[in-house]
Amino acid sequence: KLPSIAKDSPGNWKATHLSMSFPEILHLRKQLISHVLLNYVPDIFLVDHMPHGAMGELLPALEAIKHSRIHTQVVLGLRDILDSPEVTINRWQAEGAYDAIERYYARILVFGMQDVYDVVEQYQIPQDQAKKVFYCGYVTNLATASNAQLVRARYLADKSSDTRLIVVMAGGGADAYPMMSTLIDALPKVLEDQDCIVAVVTGPFMPTELIADLSQRAEPLPISMMESVNDSLSYISAADLVISMAGYNTTVEILRMKTPAILIPRAGPSAEQRTRARLFCDKHWVDMIDPDELTPEILAQRISYHLRHPIESNRNAPPNLDGAAAAARLTLLSVLASKNGKVLPSPRLISPPQWAGE
Repeated sequence: KLPSIAKDSPGNWKATHLSMSFPEILHLRKQLISHVLLNYVPDIFLVDHMPHGAMGELLPALEAIKHSRIHTQVVLGLRDILDSPEVTINRWQAEGAYDAIERYYARILVFGMQDVYDVVEQYQIPQDQAKKVFYCGYVTNLATASNAQLVRARYLADKSSDTRLIVVMAGGGADAYPMMSTLIDALPKVLEDQDCIVAVVTGPFMPTELIADLSQRAEPLPISMMESVNDSLSYISAADLVISMAGYNTTVEILRMKTPAILIPRAGPSAEQRTRARLFCDKHWVDMIDPDELTPEILAQRISYHLRHPIESNRNAPPNLDGAAAAARLTLLSVLASKNGKVLPSPRLISPPQWAGE
């Protein structure tokens, strides 16, 4: 396993466990990555998120692959929204990502939809490189929501038939306190018109003192607090309404379950969640409240509205949730083509085709 690092801000990283300076741990990670690749000789080297790695840590390995006799196909996997275009472009220019894409990568798999967020246009990928870009669709948890009925029964079994279940979640929860605090303040107003049970999943990374504050304030209300759940899909499926931050995994799970949702993205420092929430709202897949506009009054109003008028999915433009299957098909075909000494497969062999260069 590579020694762990964490991102402080765009372009700034630190070691999380080892007592080493970042230049020292960067050097170690470069050596380990190169050594493993050149000795293991994989058919595919799938790079996630950063074409050059953290602070260019992949460049020695990529250069070694290019000048060796091994036939490893180098593929980049990207969430569609990384940050604002301005921040992403500036970091990619400063860290050599555009040069890396041109020099080393055979394909770029975008885990999103071009008509939602055009990565080529937004990140100014040169047109001669756009032919490498394939929009797979969104990658979602493939498990089934097998316990949805049990979850619903756990909270509503002894309640009246018109009682609604609201599920509130925020991934790791490190910055979820403002959203959950506002929900607690908003709920009394909601309860004036609608009986509800609220299941709040704080996330494992919310500070304990903030969890204690939320738990104390929630005690007189019909709120059940928990740190985490093992089956988030079942909770999302069981809910009449989900209130969530706007991380990639949770929002795509919400789309898959087709549960009405209000997204409240994190304020920053990255623009990723705000952008995703706005674009998904524009598609009428979810509702959103900007964190700068979040008040108990506004949240109560939106909750009450959606419990009375659940969001109906936009049937004319449903989300493509086949990203995992599309990426797997393309990767397999690329391996087979490489082993047979052929060119990479035509985009028309992959269904549904969403190729940026066509």
